[in-house]
Amino acid sequence: MARLYHVPLSPFCRKVRLTLAEKKIEVELIEERYWENAPDFLRRNPAGKVPVLRYDGKTMAESQAICEYLDERHPTPPLMPRDPDARYEVRRLCAWFDDKFHHEVTRNLVYERVNKKIMGQGYPDSKNIKTGATMIKFHLDYMVWLLEQRRWLAGGDMTLADFTAAAHLSCLDYISDVDWRRSATLHEWYAKIKSRPAFRTLLADQVPGFPPPPHYADLDF
Repeated sequence: MARLYHVPLSPFCRKVRLTLAEKKIEVELIEERYWENAPDFLRRNPAGKVPVLRYDGKTMAESQAICEYLDERHPTPPLMPRDPDARYEVRRLCAWFDDKFHHEVTRNLVYERVNKKIMGQGYPDSKNIKTGATMIKFHLDYMVWLLEQRRWLAGGDMTLADFTAAAHLSCLDYISDVDWRRSATLHEWYAKIKSRPAFRTLLADQVPGFPPPPHYADLDF
């Protein structure tokens, strides 16, 4: 069985969890307090970051590399297109969410509201929260622009780009920081992703001290 060292509200861990579930790969989830820099964990990943996946005799880190490895090893259902141009677009959007969106939104909202308390790093910074609440509108509008031209974010088929975006948005939805009334197009896209069997374990997550809102696990939200 695969073993994933993760934290529940990490979008990078959630991306790997979605990919594993979509590929129907059974996995044991182990919550890792990576910020404590435990020697055993640092031996698994000297970078001191989650996710870390133990699979097929290998110990792997970095969510994008893990997901592409799993897609190549288990090509059905595909999450990366075969066409080079389409593959580029998927990777571009994965990088957009894991870099720009994470820096401007996820880190400023999820990490300030939740991670700081869990890690014992003090109180949320209201300036960062305000920045995240402002920047998410720009990113949601960009997603809407993409979805008005395509069936899915990167093209006609669901790809790793959709899982990457959904991983970030699901963390934000857990703390009620996504205004789904902003766009019916975006709401419909997320409802399709949220209804997939691969999403079920994410919807069952419970972070002690931070209960999710009632709509979080509701497929008819």
